[in-house]
Amino acid sequence: MLGLRDLQAAFAAHLAGEDRTDLAAAIRSDTIPAAARLRVHRHHVRQSLASALASTYPTVRALVGEGFFLTMARAFVDRNLPRQPVLSEYGDGFPAHVAAYGPAASLPYLADVARLDWALNLAFQAPSSGRLTREDLSVIEPGRLVGMRLALAAGSTLLRSPYPIDRIWRAAQPGASPDPVSLEEGPTTLLVLRTTDDAAFLALSPAEAAFALSLDEDCTLGEASQAAFSSEPGFDLSTTFARLVASRVFAALQHESPW
Repeated sequence: MLGLRDLQAAFAAHLAGEDRTDLAAAIRSDTIPAAARLRVHRHHVRQSLASALASTYPTVRALVGEGFFLTMARAFVDRNLPRQPVLSEYGDGFPAHVAAYGPAASLPYLADVARLDWALNLAFQAPSSGRLTREDLSVIEPGRLVGMRLALAAGSTLLRSPYPIDRIWRAAQPGASPDPVSLEEGPTTLLVLRTTDDAAFLALSPAEAAFALSLDEDCTLGEASQAAFSSEPGFDLSTTFARLVASRVFAALQHESPW
């Protein structure tokens, strides 16, 4: 008879694909043999996890089709069981799996689309509160702004791709225009963020990307502006900053306690 710890380890090994005779011997059989019951359960778990991945990566699924996606997802599940009890947190390694998946080699942009789907999932799970607003900035003296540091809000991700993944993503959505997308339209930098009731992304120019990336690396507004101007001398700081603040991409300012 297996002890509880050994029973749990054997069951985890079974879900990962290892047939354990000692586990089958520990389960009571009736009209269905224990080994058959275990195989049914393993199949159900694999199907459930593949379905969870399909929900998290809907754009990838739309691009490759249901059958191809499920085969690719099952190959991932076989090597990557969940480490957390929340299925929305499952699948962070799936983009790397897509990149290495041989049958998808003819779609070089697919892994970056998977990264975008995952970033949108993270943004959607993030709280929508705690964001910097124009009203917050209105009480700050203009001379202080240049030395301020602004962090991206929770759930935000900067994504760079050599492909136009924003256009590919939109083309894969239900009811999208059938206009073709050329891979030569890249590269693309996207800022994925939490909106009031959903998740979205902004396409950034090279200068805007340099500005946002510098802020994300803990540079001051002045330093981030210099990085943007170095990328593009005609960079419009006021318009870009106003756009980002209006989109609520920055975390709220942290005020020091007077005590």
